[in-house]
Amino acid sequence: MNQPNLSQWQHNHLFGTDQKTSGEVRTRWVIGLTLVMMLAEIFAGHLFGSMALLADGWHMGTHAAALGVTVFAYRFARRHADNERFSFGTGKVGAVGGFASAVGLAVIALLIGAESARRFFVPVGIHFNEAIAVAVLGLAVNLASAWLLRGGHEEEEHDHLHHDHNLRAAYLHVMADALTSVLAIVALTTGKYLNAVWMDPVIGVVGSVIIAKWSIGLLRKTSEVLLDAEMGIDERRAVQRLIESDADNRVSDLHIWRVGPKHLAAIVSVISQHPKDPSYYKSLLASRLDLVHVTVEVHSGL
Repeated sequence: MNQPNLSQWQHNHLFGTDQKTSGEVRTRWVIGLTLVMMLAEIFAGHLFGSMALLADGWHMGTHAAALGVTVFAYRFARRHADNERFSFGTGKVGAVGGFASAVGLAVIALLIGAESARRFFVPVGIHFNEAIAVAVLGLAVNLASAWLLRGGHEEEEHDHLHHDHNLRAAYLHVMADALTSVLAIVALTTGKYLNAVWMDPVIGVVGSVIIAKWSIGLLRKTSEVLLDAEMGIDERRAVQRLIESDADNRVSDLHIWRVGPKHLAAIVSVISQHPKDPSYYKSLLASRLDLVHVTVEVHSGL
C-alpha cells in the first residue's frame, strides 16, 4: 500500500523569526555605542578621580546588559525558528525578551526612587560642574541611541500588524536613560544657580515614577502576548463576521493568538446545516493576511 505524500499538506512555523530584522541590527549598534561610552567614562573616572564619572560609567554597563537581553532574544528566536519543540515557532520569544526588559526597567525605577528618597534625609555633596558635564554627555549618547532605534520603533507604531515588543523594550531603555539625563541636567542646573539642592532628589522621584509607568505599560502588553490575551473582542468579532457573513455559518468557538510579530494563528469551530470542506472556510478568511495558521473544525447542525 502506497504511503500518502504528506509534504504538500505540511508547512513550517517560521513566521518571519528566521530572518535578521532591522531592529536587531540597530540594537547591536546601540550596544556598541553604549559600551564605548561606558569604557570612556570609567577610564576618565579613574584618571580624574571622579566618582560621578565612575558611577555613570557602570550605569551605562547595566544599560548595555539590558540591551543584550534584547539581542539574545532576537538570536534565540532566529536560531530555534525551525525547532519542532516550539509548537507554533519562536514568535513569542520577543515578548519574553520585552517582559524581561520591562522587569529590568521596574528595578531601575525602584532603585532610583529609593536612592532619591534616601537623599531627602541624607543629603550628599554634589560637584555640580562635573555632574552636569556627565549628564550632558550621557544625554548626547542616549539621543544618538534613540536615533538609531527610532526607525524600527516608528515602524512598530504605524504598522498595526507589527508588535515587536523586544524592540520597544530596547527603545524604552534608551528613552529612560535620556529622561534621567534631562531631569538630572534640570535638577543640577537649578541646584547650582538657585542653591536648591533638594531639587536633585525631587527630580529623581519624578523620573522613577515615569520609568515605572513605562515599565507597567510594557509588562501589560507583553503579558497579554504571553498569555494569549492580546486579541480583544473587536478583533474576534471581525474574524467571526468573515465566517458568518456566508450562508448559515455560525462560529461556536474561536481562539486567536499571536505567533509572530506580524502573524496570528486561529482555531475556528463552525456549525452549518450544509457543512463544507474546511478549506472553504479558510478561504473566507483569505483577506486577513495576518492569519497564517488557521485550523477549522466543521459540524453539521442548526
